[in-house]
Amino acid sequence: MDPQGSPLGPRPGRALGVAMIGYAFMGKAHSNAWRNVASYFDVPAFERRVLVGRDPEGVAAAAARYGWAESATDWRSVIARDDIQIVDICAPGFMHAEIAIAALAAGKHVLVEKPLANTVAEAEAMATAARDAQSRGVQSMIGFNYRRVPALALARELIAEGRLGAVKQFRAAYLQDWLMNPETPMTWRLRKDTAGSGALGDIASHAIDQVLFLLADRVTEASGQLHTFTPDRPGPRGPEKVTVDDAAWATLTLASGAVASIEASRVATGKKNSLKLEIYGDKGSILFDLENLNELDFLDATLPVREQGFRRILVNEPEHPYVGAWWPQGHVIGWEHTFTHEIRDFLVAIDAGIPPSPSFQDGLAVQRILAAVEDSAATGGARVQLHNSRADAAPATVTEGA
Repeated sequence: MDPQGSPLGPRPGRALGVAMIGYAFMGKAHSNAWRNVASYFDVPAFERRVLVGRDPEGVAAAAARYGWAESATDWRSVIARDDIQIVDICAPGFMHAEIAIAALAAGKHVLVEKPLANTVAEAEAMATAARDAQSRGVQSMIGFNYRRVPALALARELIAEGRLGAVKQFRAAYLQDWLMNPETPMTWRLRKDTAGSGALGDIASHAIDQVLFLLADRVTEASGQLHTFTPDRPGPRGPEKVTVDDAAWATLTLASGAVASIEASRVATGKKNSLKLEIYGDKGSILFDLENLNELDFLDATLPVREQGFRRILVNEPEHPYVGAWWPQGHVIGWEHTFTHEIRDFLVAIDAGIPPSPSFQDGLAVQRILAAVEDSAATGGARVQLHNSRADAAPATVTEGA
């Protein structure tokens, strides 16, 4: 039985045909989720029909390894197929808008990896296409998978219940070190035309989404700084200029009056995939560390001072979000489970005919904040007003120096 008491596995009915575009790092993570989701959750029937990539031999090998029925190299012909109802986009950011808009126009439900696009204009076009498609019953979702970490889903519940009171500060640091060595070769993630931005869009986007997700708030002002520590990387034909940031810093003011500080780096020696969140309210506080993703530290400041102190909550009880589908209490789950939860929620929303979350509009809100940080950095850290960080917001404007 799943956590809601329904029978496990895909339900009877016409199977939804799934096509996934991209088979590298995210393609591997998503393939694992598609392979496992029906074994643990009650979801509509689906079939992993086709994996799409540019290299015929590479994508064929990946399809066989990851359990896709076939492979293809032309995404346009795949989304035109009548046996495809879902398109999962794991391709680089510069491809997101074209593929997603075409898939939605073809009546396919679309899941796309974060960040939504490389530019605000692309993200706006995607959000418009998603809104139009939704009126025809076609659903779309952006893959901010950390919303599906059970501990962070629990943190959101605690904050919504008022356990932290009025939140004053939110601190987030997402640190990696895979670019620490200056001899690490050039990749599409280091080119602005393919990646959009560096650490800012790649990992700071996760931290920014957590601010919006956990606090159910909106950003009204942003300032930031970007830095590239290694300006050139070895390319296939010699040194190539890096055109994105290695590290990013941002300060965000929220409508509630809370202030969030964001730090992201891909040159933080010794940090492999460290996301630490600290949320401080007038009635309590929460700490989270992705390297211990089954744990949440919570302080109840309404207790007498002599009894206060952070207590560790092991988020492994069946009553915790998502966990009831997995193992007995105390048996931890991992990073890969967040994608399984994501696919589960996407399929359930499609089956119920309701908009999944986070939406392309939510992705657009994050994209506008990323752009505001870039604008601030380009003007020496000036504060940038976001007139409204919802999807229907007006463009941000630089208002004053830092």
